Amino acid sequence: MKARQVVAGVHVLLAAVHVYWATGATWPAIDQSSLSQAVLGQEVSFAPQVVLPLAVLHVLLAVAVLTVDRLRLARLVVAGLAAGLALRAAAGLMWDFGLGTDSGTAFFWLNLFFYTPACITLLAVDLRLLRTRQLRELPA
Repeated sequence: MKARQVVAGVHVLLAAVHVYWATGATWPAIDQSSLSQAVLGQEVSFAPQVVLPLAVLHVLLAVAVLTVDRLRLARLVVAGLAAGLALRAAAGLMWDFGLGTDSGTAFFWLNLFFYTPACITLLAVDLRLLRTRQLRELPA
């Protein structure tokens, strides 16, 4: 399986999770407040009008990753995705060092062991996808 298929699969999975949350379900948390605190480290809404657009975004990102070597627009989307992941990874690293978050929260530990490493990994794959295409476009 190619890296792009794995990344696209991650985005499809994230889309499905957001659709699931749009139904009012809160797994893996016990309620919306706990879910919000664990996922984002603060109170935010998980209402359908918030999470369904995020689900659509993840589907579009999956399509962009799968077509990055064929469509110029997809390359721009993946480059934007990489920039967003770089920002999220940088913020995650700051939180890992205790800046702006409490080390006693679920968010701190999820960020340390899951969210930030996932962002860094996805960023690396996206950059590789962009670089691979760029190398193929260079004259011989």
